[in-house]
Amino acid sequence: METIQKLERDVWGMDPIPVHQTATAIKNGGLMLGAFDENNLIGFSYGFPGYANGEAFLCSHMLGIHQSYRDKGIGALLKVAQREAAEEMGYNLIRWTFDPLQSRNAYLNLSKLNGICNDYLVNCYGEMVDGINKGLPSDRFNIEWRISSSHVKQQLNYDVTPIYPFEVVHRDDFPAISEMEQTLQHIDYNEMSIAVPIPAEFMEIKKHNPALAKEWREVTRKIFQQLFQHGYTAYDVQKNNHVSYIITIKRQKLQLDVRGKNQ
Repeated sequence: METIQKLERDVWGMDPIPVHQTATAIKNGGLMLGAFDENNLIGFSYGFPGYANGEAFLCSHMLGIHQSYRDKGIGALLKVAQREAAEEMGYNLIRWTFDPLQSRNAYLNLSKLNGICNDYLVNCYGEMVDGINKGLPSDRFNIEWRISSSHVKQQLNYDVTPIYPFEVVHRDDFPAISEMEQTLQHIDYNEMSIAVPIPAEFMEIKKHNPALAKEWREVTRKIFQQLFQHGYTAYDVQKNNHVSYIITIKRQKLQLDVRGKNQ
């Protein structure tokens, strides 16, 4: 636990979770996993038990990878190990949050792991001061990972073609969404699937054009809130050079059965 505290500091530059808290959670339904290069800890995931709407789940609170080992698929391996261990412990659901404007995380969580989301949390953690989150509202997707479902286990192809209603323009060498309000007023919410653009390199926008980064936050917040209110669920990501797309689908289309029961 103390070794993990050091990695927490390296990854986020903030005070780590106290060992007495993580140790207590692990002894009471929580789960801590490490990734190692020989004897060196290079990544970890940490979760504790959660309960909402009559259902127990694992709340996956932190996943961190040492800077020298990022973009090597280690995060995905940790999530797969977490899924396997959680199933052995009796969980059917794992939940966690992530920033929907971070395209790499979106691709991992939605496309590779087959998580889904129709729960948008506005300024989830309040004002954050670490280098990744400082300066913007901490909006988050609340991911739903139904680890025993056909959607997760069978890598299903739903054979739907999304529409792309939002026009992306370039402003000062960065992408931006044009005429979002007008577009939202004319969307046909009977469409089965709708694509929402997000920047491929949001941190570059945040670094060089903070005003545009804030605009992306506010614009996509309105779009996702509206889509989720009309029964859509985010479930996939299409990657492109400057703009990626989070693909939403009507929730009833997804196969979220757990042990024969439709959730």
